[in-house]
Amino acid sequence: MWKQFFEVSDFLCNFIPGRSRRAGIRREKLYDWRKKYRALRRAYPELNFRRTRMIKGGWNIGFIVDRKYVFKIRKFYDKNTPAAKIMREQRITGALADAASVRIPRIEVVRTGGYTFYKYDFIPGRNMNTFSPAQIARHADTWGAQIGEFIHSIHTARPDDLDDLRDRPGDGWNHNDICNNVIIDPKTMRVTGVIDWEYSGWGLLSTEFDNCVRFSKKIKESGILSHIQKKYYDLEKRRLTK
Repeated sequence: MWKQFFEVSDFLCNFIPGRSRRAGIRREKLYDWRKKYRALRRAYPELNFRRTRMIKGGWNIGFIVDRKYVFKIRKFYDKNTPAAKIMREQRITGALADAASVRIPRIEVVRTGGYTFYKYDFIPGRNMNTFSPAQIARHADTWGAQIGEFIHSIHTARPDDLDDLRDRPGDGWNHNDICNNVIIDPKTMRVTGVIDWEYSGWGLLSTEFDNCVRFSKKIKESGILSHIQKKYYDLEKRRLTK
């Protein structure tokens, strides 16, 4: 849907008078998406770009190519963003991937055409937030238990190579935006992955729980948080009594 929207909008820009005005609209409203898309096509001629779907959210846009890879990029280039911040997501996901109870992206940084992309394997499924309130409530116990297990697996992980990123008060590693990024397999109705780790970092467990429901009214009203917390504390009690 987003790719079609951007293609139509880009075409309509051709009828706006003034080259600089057209360029400004493409940069500020369409995020120079076509230039970024062409840069990817030149860098990966072996991929089938005829099967490309666009995604948009937060600070980023992305291209899902041939249901194999996701290429994510900032909507706007910010020269004030330090390289360490750009690489942070790659380091955290790389260190936590083996500990996580469901799939998380292993990120590769790709620089091409003057742009910096995050590349990772596509995790098929639907975002939990796209299901109806009734569906979420119906599966709240199952999904909640899986999310609780996932939170426990990463929050209690202690990879040595992330020690320098414990730069704030906390008691474990958080995703910090779980509410919007849980992937569900519509065939099995099971959680298959958690994506978009841009806000991840060292933090408080209470913050992670809050962010499981904070940004979606229907998820909050489903009662899923109680199932998440129950599973987490059951696992934690088991861990501490070993």
